[in-house]
Amino acid sequence: MFDALSYDFVLRALVAGAVTGLAAPAIGTYLVQRRLSLLGDGIGHISVTGVALGLLTGTSPTWTAIAMAVLGAVVIEVIRATGKASGDVALALIFYGGIAGGLMLVSFAGNGAVRLNTYLFGSIVSISRADVWVTVILALVVIGLCVALMPQLFSVANDEDFARTTGLSVRFYNVLISVLAAVSVSVAMRTVGLLLVSALMVIPVATAQQFARGFRVTMLSAMAAGLLASVIGVGTSAYVDVPPGATIVLVALAGFAVTAPVGLVLQRRRTARVPFDLTAEPEPHRVEEAHRHRHGPGCGHVGVEHGDHIDYIHNGHRHAVHGGHYDEH
Repeated sequence: MFDALSYDFVLRALVAGAVTGLAAPAIGTYLVQRRLSLLGDGIGHISVTGVALGLLTGTSPTWTAIAMAVLGAVVIEVIRATGKASGDVALALIFYGGIAGGLMLVSFAGNGAVRLNTYLFGSIVSISRADVWVTVILALVVIGLCVALMPQLFSVANDEDFARTTGLSVRFYNVLISVLAAVSVSVAMRTVGLLLVSALMVIPVATAQQFARGFRVTMLSAMAAGLLASVIGVGTSAYVDVPPGATIVLVALAGFAVTAPVGLVLQRRRTARVPFDLTAEPEPHRVEEAHRHRHGPGCGHVGVEHGDHIDYIHNGHRHAVHGGHYDEH
């Protein structure tokens, strides 16, 4: 493997794979939280049309794929938000339309079908220096926004109604999540491939959820798992001469399979440490009657993750939204 590192194309693939392994699970954590784990697949299929359009016109397939992916992501979100179709129906429309449009266009592109395979399944040989720069820059943008806007994006992904009551623009942040997912798909297509990129968004998150407690820790752990899977997958691909996308996904799946029994044991230990009494009366919660302040990102109070929601420290207590009032903890 160390001999393979002497080749420039292997080093380029390792860099592209590393940043992809960080960016895909970062946005994938929000997708899993929103129960839209297959969104990456839908965007990947519409990106096929973008790649085929680039091959047909002789322009950069990377940029045409990004344009089509972003357009498809916005369309999915608009269809879902307006209620004209449910999220899974919107994804199905993108699935079929994207792959059909791509195959139709590539049929007019001469030998485009051969080149299309490098985008569908990844190829470390075809990654140029320019591709690496584009991948790194876009991946850093995705990671930066996922981390910097974590309170807002988490609030929207976790509970849209609550986020709306805090004054957040739910539609804007939903579209932003979809657009970041589209950019991540385009970033990963040269290493993982369009048909497998969704796995890199979901599997590391599923692995991290076995151990991590709290959204932030889950995201960081998923990014670490994605980075490890990508580097090992690309390195193995260079040494054994196998497709990088399939190798990365299989390494990620192996990591999940190996850690699953350990995660199960930890979960049982946590459950055993929690005392409970089925006959005990539930403790009534205290309601802050005169609470007129609306808590939310940027409200001036410290937010603390508490299970699947956020509490805000105010007047010496934790305040959590509950219906039309706030509970004190």
